[in-house]
Amino acid sequence: MIETIELTKRYGKFTALDSLSLKIEKGTVFGFVGQNGAGKSTTFSILATLLAPTSGTAFVNGYNVQNEAKMVRRQIGYMPDFFGVYDQLKASEYLHFYGASYGIPLTEREKLIPQLLDLVNLTHKRDAYVDLLSRGMKQRLCLARSLIHDPEVLILDEPASGLDPRARIEMREILKELKEMGKTILISSHILPELAEMCDRIGIIDQGKLVAEGGVAEIQAQLKGEKVITVILTGRAENAIAFFEDDPLVARLQYLPEQHAIEFTFKGTEQEQVELLRSAINYGLAIRSFAEAQVDLEDIFMEITKGVELS
Repeated sequence: MIETIELTKRYGKFTALDSLSLKIEKGTVFGFVGQNGAGKSTTFSILATLLAPTSGTAFVNGYNVQNEAKMVRRQIGYMPDFFGVYDQLKASEYLHFYGASYGIPLTEREKLIPQLLDLVNLTHKRDAYVDLLSRGMKQRLCLARSLIHDPEVLILDEPASGLDPRARIEMREILKELKEMGKTILISSHILPELAEMCDRIGIIDQGKLVAEGGVAEIQAQLKGEKVITVILTGRAENAIAFFEDDPLVARLQYLPEQHAIEFTFKGTEQEQVELLRSAINYGLAIRSFAEAQVDLEDIFMEITKGVELS
């Protein structure tokens, strides 16, 4: 659905995007993670046909972003990291304006716009002027605008930027609904835990280069080659500590008294993890829970962008 091949953008001696190769399948929600200036917006602008690459190619739904720009624009709904709204229009008028720009007949727009306003929870604001809407409402209105022509692909650049917690939750729920509708979504955000929750895959970009790509757990494995295991106990902690410390694949074990649990990093395979649990039970340890700790995407991002080498 989206593919970039050695995509590069230079401004004089500065390289904003460095040989980006990426493939996003249909129906995938892909999160693009990176610091300001890492190359996220440059990538999105190229995919949206607003910026020409210096070299390399990119395709959206099989169409080349340079040679078939008009067809690409029919495939995508692009939401940049700024509002781009017309303050003196009402919310419904704003959507009518963009619908007409896409050649959608008035009778069809009159049916479509109430549905879009309902999707983004703005039905009660259909007759409100845009300049009176809150930041979160403007963000949701821009999302509705990007959906006006029913695109297969959504390219959303920092859609939750600057929103308060309630508005971020509302935006996240709308994106989940769009995912269920089968949209392919490419999204960037600094709110990393929310990306981890809603994305099928993520890519971490730093200084114009894609430094890691995959599921959150996959990226953690690339980074460290180890997992964090939490074992909640019902029996004596001393016996469990002695047992797990004796395993050569276990490191950095610590006792968590408030949970009556132990936590450690494990460098083995999934099968070796199963064997470790089986051995612990056979040893007679009373275990209530044995599970991988939830991955913290922010920690992974900070470690990778500090230059940790991937395995």
